[in-house]
Amino acid sequence: MRRRFDERARSSGASVTQWRVLKILERQPGLNQGQIAEILEVEPISCCRMIDRLEESNFVERRRDPADRRAWRIHLTDEARPVLAELHVLAGEMIEDALEGLTPSERDALVTSLNVIRSNLNKTHESKEAANG
Repeated sequence: MRRRFDERARSSGASVTQWRVLKILERQPGLNQGQIAEILEVEPISCCRMIDRLEESNFVERRRDPADRRAWRIHLTDEARPVLAELHVLAGEMIEDALEGLTPSERDALVTSLNVIRSNLNKTHESKEAANG
């Protein structure tokens, strides 16, 4: 799905990873680079480069963290909003293509099953973290 989305999203000028950063910031404005890197499961330096590119494209801006002058908070710019809207449409179309042929009840069952799997994986991850301190 990421490959298909990337193919479709290239016309907007955003890669899948950049889209993910924009989407994260849409949901949680003002995260710092370390928090974004953790969510993306990438090294902070890789995340910094992504944010640099997004900043060069005027999609995000860095603002000083009022609680820690050494840290920066990342925020979407107004220029990112139309790109996000376009990418939302592309994502919706891609999901519809992927789910073509499934009935509404099959779609609901799929979402339920995926949520159970995610929950199971999170429980396993959390218990391992607790065991390893």
